[in-house]
Amino acid sequence: MNSNSMSTLQETASQVRRDIVRMVHAVQSGHPGGSLGCADFLVTLYFETMKRNPGFSMDGINEDIFFLSNGHISPLFYSVLARSGYFPIDELATFRKLNSRLQGHPATHEHLPGVRIASGSLGQGLSVAVGAALAKKLNGDNCLVYSLHGDGELQEGQNWEAIMFAAHNKVDNLISTVDVNGQQIDGSTKNVLNLESLEAKWTAFGWEVLHMDGHNIDEIRATLAEAKSLTGKGKPICILMKTIMGKGVDFMEGTHEWHGIAPNDEQLAKALSQLPETLGDY
Repeated sequence: MNSNSMSTLQETASQVRRDIVRMVHAVQSGHPGGSLGCADFLVTLYFETMKRNPGFSMDGINEDIFFLSNGHISPLFYSVLARSGYFPIDELATFRKLNSRLQGHPATHEHLPGVRIASGSLGQGLSVAVGAALAKKLNGDNCLVYSLHGDGELQEGQNWEAIMFAAHNKVDNLISTVDVNGQQIDGSTKNVLNLESLEAKWTAFGWEVLHMDGHNIDEIRATLAEAKSLTGKGKPICILMKTIMGKGVDFMEGTHEWHGIAPNDEQLAKALSQLPETLGDY
């Protein structure tokens, strides 16, 4: 784990948000809304919390590993991986292009460092994370498994099988975070298929449940530290993370309409004017 100042993490998150809107704009394809909303969390996880190896091996032995289940927010994932040392930052310019390793959804056959599962189909990532966490236990590996999920994604039934299995088998080296932004592709989660109460559901299934503001980096750091302190005590840990879809770009914030569309030239310029360039664009 690295020790970064809050200002460093905030600056990195701002640059990652710039990467996201530029990547999606360049090919007029992709998912900016959820990517922007989860930027503060994923930056904090990779740049401070996780014990990780940018040299990368698929087995992940003796390091913390992360699984992105809601794979459509790949612009965020790719930016964080590149800026934390897994592959060259200028490769972000190939996003969603022919023969690129940076496909619209992460894919393992591209052999992109940092990507351990293909996650285009929603609802599968928790099952994989549970399996990886059990493998670490069997191997005597004391490192942790982290995963990220969308709230709308929890409408897929496979999640609940994995949630039940993890608690029954005391998979207590797993920390799963849910991006609770209340939006999905067709509208609000409340109107499409109401998920509440998520806390009651996860608790009833036998998980330890925490809450955090996904845009308050101090709170993210503290909650991830608390989650780590709860590992090894017989229960998997769920963090319900409240976020705003499109965070950082005022006209994208809080609406499902920016789930999966790209900004035009004028919108890109407006978005970039709100996101300070802190580390240099690719």
